[in-house]
Amino acid sequence: MSTKKPLVIVTRKLPEIIETRMMELYDCRLNLDDHAWSQDELLAAVKEADVLVPTVTDRIDRQIIEAAGPQLKLIASFGTGVDHIDFQACKAKGIMVTNTPDVLTEDTADMTMALILAVPRRLAEGERLVRTGKWQGWSPTGMLGHRIWGKRLGIIGMGRIGTAVARRAKGFGLSIHYHNRNRVHEGLEEELEATYWSSLDQMIAHMDILSINCPHTPATYHLLNSRRLGLMKPHAYIVNTSRGEVIDETALLKALQNRDIAGAGLDVFESEPKINPKLLKLENAVLLPHMGSATIEGRVAMGEKVIINIRTVMDGHNPPDRVIDMMF
Repeated sequence: MSTKKPLVIVTRKLPEIIETRMMELYDCRLNLDDHAWSQDELLAAVKEADVLVPTVTDRIDRQIIEAAGPQLKLIASFGTGVDHIDFQACKAKGIMVTNTPDVLTEDTADMTMALILAVPRRLAEGERLVRTGKWQGWSPTGMLGHRIWGKRLGIIGMGRIGTAVARRAKGFGLSIHYHNRNRVHEGLEEELEATYWSSLDQMIAHMDILSINCPHTPATYHLLNSRRLGLMKPHAYIVNTSRGEVIDETALLKALQNRDIAGAGLDVFESEPKINPKLLKLENAVLLPHMGSATIEGRVAMGEKVIINIRTVMDGHNPPDRVIDMMF
């Protein structure tokens, strides 16, 4: 019986405790300087690896999958979203794909709630005012924003994260509304006092704040397009901690510039890490560097899930976080 350890290639730097454990368990190659890998580096990796551990910054497209050697059995993605991986190409070649769900829910919901607070209350603008030395002291009309208590929050995507956002928002006095592919069970609706809208367009037109919490799939690409953004009230805000591709960023920029909507809180961008320079100049947009899930606890938990998925597959069993067709 062979005792050779599987070759696991990790594309980005992970928490030290996770890297150490991987080195103990496997023949593991790490990315010590944490640079984003080129396509050539990914191509070279899949030709050697038994297991590839990529992140959302790695585009694992059909070309890369088709170049993979027969030894590549698993792509154990470090992250919840899997829109960066060509799942159908993996399926055709018999390569299993896993992700790390459930461990980032509370962290992402915290960040979503932070943006829901920050944008209407102009927190980023106020912080810049202080740092630049332009603040002249308190004034009755200085830095006026809008209260969120009593406002309507429309959640697009009432999954784990959307539900966690709703629980937080209810505590801040927001009225909870949601649109989802399927209606949540009656008990959860009662707990959250949530109103279900089967029509996304109708919900958008009635909300004061929109929170995007759905995954990026072909069906949700530019879900918030120019037409739907045009349905929003002029005093309404939009928050996105999901994926940048869910919003047509060009249309959003125009709506913010023209004050067709009041503001936006964005943790994700359509072409990240590139951001439209015009978006950077807007005072009514709070922009964050995709840090919604960036907690030490969350990243370690993600790494532990990756290790469990690898060990399960290497032992010949079905991993707990296998990505299945229904996700696409």
